[in-house]
Amino acid sequence: MVEARKPTPMDDFLFDLRGYLVLRQAVGAEHLRRLNAAFDEFPKLQPGQWWGNSQRRDYTETTGFELHNCVEAGTPFEELIDHPAWIDLLRRYCGEQDSYVQGLFIDECIASIRGPGGHHPVHSGGWRGAVRGQYRFANGVFRCGQCNIILALTDIGPGDGPTMVIPGSHKSNFPHPEAGNYARGDVMDTLPEAEPVWLQKGDAVLFVDGLMHGGGARTNAGERRVIIYRYGPMWGSTRFGYTYSRELLDRLTPERRQILQPVPPIGSGVDY
Repeated sequence: MVEARKPTPMDDFLFDLRGYLVLRQAVGAEHLRRLNAAFDEFPKLQPGQWWGNSQRRDYTETTGFELHNCVEAGTPFEELIDHPAWIDLLRRYCGEQDSYVQGLFIDECIASIRGPGGHHPVHSGGWRGAVRGQYRFANGVFRCGQCNIILALTDIGPGDGPTMVIPGSHKSNFPHPEAGNYARGDVMDTLPEAEPVWLQKGDAVLFVDGLMHGGGARTNAGERRVIIYRYGPMWGSTRFGYTYSRELLDRLTPERRQILQPVPPIGSGVDY
């Protein structure tokens, strides 16, 4: 059982300074084994094809296999919803603590497999950023619009296609002067000031979505496997309109269900 991680003053300092935290050994070996076994069972879907209540929806032609709504893909994915390695950090940074809308919501959950040649263009940044991904700290509380967890199921070192970030760019008031071609598809590895985030399997990186980020080129053989969960305030909605099956909602713990469906729908005759 992974011990619950509570935010520390150093976490706050580094998250504010860099826009991200690396969570070492966030997920244990047995949970990793079950997640990788679940990945092994994914069918060879075509883009747009559904598998139960999950759908392959690749962001670009170079990002690889991306299974959206992956929380529907089995128990190992459900266990990540409120995982103790990161849930209290997320409550602090994007859960609207000490407000009348305190709480979390997952607006995207993706299982990603990237092979040789794959990468993800740079995006986000503080300059003209969407409110959904904003970074904000005011009056002693964090008010971030969205924070992401990328969990590594395989080791991600040189040549493995690491997540890349530009530290501090979540607070930038100016555009990156050389980011244009990279945003349009150039590989992010050579973008000035971009840094790779090296992870061992079981490590995770937590970052505010307003941080400039992307995926470096995968040049090694084999696969880069990660899971991406995007958290935001409880009043959010899923980015692409995905909904959760009744079967999933009925079997979740109350705590997990509240994160996936923090505002249950109300129809005629329902007691508030």
